Amino acid sequence: MNLRESFGVSVPTLVLAEGEFGKTGGKTANGVVMHSEVFETRAIVDSETAGQSPTDVLGKADAPDVPVVESVEDALDIAPEAEVLVIGVAPAGGELPDAWVEDIENAIRRGCDVVSGLHVFLGEDEHWSSLADQHDVRIFDVRKPPATDKLRVGDGSVDDIDSQVVLTLGTDCAVGKRTTTVELYRAACKAGWNAGWVATGQTGIMVGAHEGIVVDRVPADFTAGVVEDMVKAVAQDHDVVFVEGQASLTHRAYSSVTLGVLHGSWPDAIVLADDPNRTERTHFERLSVDGIEKERMLAEELSDASVAGISTWGDPEIQQLRHGLISANVYDESGADKLFDAIEDALEARV
Repeated sequence: MNLRESFGVSVPTLVLAEGEFGKTGGKTANGVVMHSEVFETRAIVDSETAGQSPTDVLGKADAPDVPVVESVEDALDIAPEAEVLVIGVAPAGGELPDAWVEDIENAIRRGCDVVSGLHVFLGEDEHWSSLADQHDVRIFDVRKPPATDKLRVGDGSVDDIDSQVVLTLGTDCAVGKRTTTVELYRAACKAGWNAGWVATGQTGIMVGAHEGIVVDRVPADFTAGVVEDMVKAVAQDHDVVFVEGQASLTHRAYSSVTLGVLHGSWPDAIVLADDPNRTERTHFERLSVDGIEKERMLAEELSDASVAGISTWGDPEIQQLRHGLISANVYDESGADKLFDAIEDALEARV
């Protein structure tokens, strides 16, 4: 899915982040507010943080200065020019909360397209699809997997592209792979590269990836083929393709997805995202994090790529001394540029 083709860029948008803005559960909303090249946030809906500023809630000085309000109706009063409602939270259990129904209905009646990251597909529900038709708006369910006839196994055809591929892997879930991918893509563009990127999760699709599919909704046999097709598509118009990874190769629950992304993208260089203070896996307390060295060894053993650097939430100097790899926090000034320099060196070494 490429939302750029449906919306262009900088579309005035409302972001529904009810109860989760600034939290891990609102990472899609947080990512859209901070990074989207498609959706320009004009107001955020979250009754728990209403009245606060995004800068304070997210702890990011460069967060957009837009209001946080209690309801979509309030948001539409403040930003009547809004054309899209982004549902940026996927509640536990996957269902649409009853409390959100009126908010979404109000947005549709006011002419807003709906971009949903919910596990349930609004576009397949008669109530929502008929309401959208009545008001001539569109519903985009970004978690919806490709049609069966679009699925195939990987066949190595990604080897035929002329572009170079950079994959962001990690030592666990929720360690910044998508953020790192976006920041590296931006650093490449700033350095004059003709860069594109591929998303493998719903947040990346909403942020504005040139191609994206939520790979954890794809049957296991077809993960590599789906990723391969996305990389090939983006490579047609770009000289370097950045790919967002998922989970980690050492994660007992999700490693099959990670390996599918690695083999489907077949990268020329890899960046590892890591939180050095994490010892237990997110949501899996009985599973420990194996760390940089084991993840690096596996990534290099299972592909032809080398790990070029570490995207860290810890002290970059300590990480660099410990692992002998260029390390940076992509939110630090010039952090992404430093990592991209390491990627350039790794790519040049392959020529």
